[in-house]
Amino acid sequence: MKQRELEAVLEKYQTPAYVFDLDALARRAEQISACLKQTGIHLCYAMKANPFLAGEMVPLVERFEVCSPGEFRICEREKLPMERLVVSGVYKEREDIRRIVTACQGQGIFTIESERQRRLLSECAREAGVALKALVRLSSGNQFGVDWALAKEMFFRQKDCPELSLIGIQYYSGTQKKKLSVMEKELQELDGFCRQIQEESGIHIEEIEYGPGFFVPYFQSDPEEDICGMLKEFAGFVERMEFSGRITLEMGRFLTAGCGSFLTSIVDRKENAGQIYGIVDGGIHHLNYFGQTMAMKLPYVRHIPVGKRENSREEKWNICGSLCTTADVIVKQFPLAGAKVGDVLVFEGVGAYSMTEGISLFLSRDLPKILFSSREKGIQLARDTQPTDVWNSK
Repeated sequence: MKQRELEAVLEKYQTPAYVFDLDALARRAEQISACLKQTGIHLCYAMKANPFLAGEMVPLVERFEVCSPGEFRICEREKLPMERLVVSGVYKEREDIRRIVTACQGQGIFTIESERQRRLLSECAREAGVALKALVRLSSGNQFGVDWALAKEMFFRQKDCPELSLIGIQYYSGTQKKKLSVMEKELQELDGFCRQIQEESGIHIEEIEYGPGFFVPYFQSDPEEDICGMLKEFAGFVERMEFSGRITLEMGRFLTAGCGSFLTSIVDRKENAGQIYGIVDGGIHHLNYFGQTMAMKLPYVRHIPVGKRENSREEKWNICGSLCTTADVIVKQFPLAGAKVGDVLVFEGVGAYSMTEGISLFLSRDLPKILFSSREKGIQLARDTQPTDVWNSK
């Protein structure tokens, strides 16, 4: 966001607050789509990255990955089309699936992560009198998905569950991958799996939903991002595959990280043993940078002074949050020129996960407000400050 836009936010709202730039979000999604257009690749938004943006993503992606009953209820409130949902999750509870299957009425796609889930989906579909489309999730060596041998069996035994149409596979092995060669190898393995199913049974797998885990630069020491260059190379991997069905990329962080800013005010300054400590009204319960180590990496932060400053001297600050724990250190030795109590720090690149992954209930601090910014509608309050003490007491 531009400086004047941030200042307009601060004129109306107090910190701490998240601001999500909807114009930046749209530009990012459109750029990704344009870079992948030649391959015919489709996009699926993993809404766990930022559920607040689910409604805003409707014109930008074709599908939404839903991983919990709560996320499904968000989709209902946002009136997302059921046929565009992929209902995923390592734990699927019978009552929840029964309600979702009834609500979807056979629309959308469900993932299968175990033999138990396969039976559960089949039974719920039979009870509702509908047929369901499903993706078999392949394990990448952890608790998610099923062993590749079991996945193959499931395709061979499709007649056991006539209510389920196994249309494809889902695969995700992790986030923040810096090496495209890792993705190339994974796509080759998925291509080989589909070919093997076809050769051994004559079954044609229609779709691969793949989470590439593209890298997002969070820190000043990270290499500069070349979105189109990277996506062009990735598209080359896809074009060399024998697989001829639909390929959908599941993305969360890569789509939304850059559209978010976190605004927090310096509320105290002190010097202990020659070290400058700046206490802010935010903290680690609000900010989470994947890959941060002992608060030593420097994220992208803007300093908005309150009032005019002259001949400001640069100093190294340890920025600490408002929690009563020594763990609440956001960044160490961050250079600030003429910073004072009352100034605002804008932490950038927090459009994914920060607002949900922090230890929000610790110390019963209030949840920050959520703001949307766009040229069309200006600044909108999406969620006001919320107390957490009501959840932490009888």
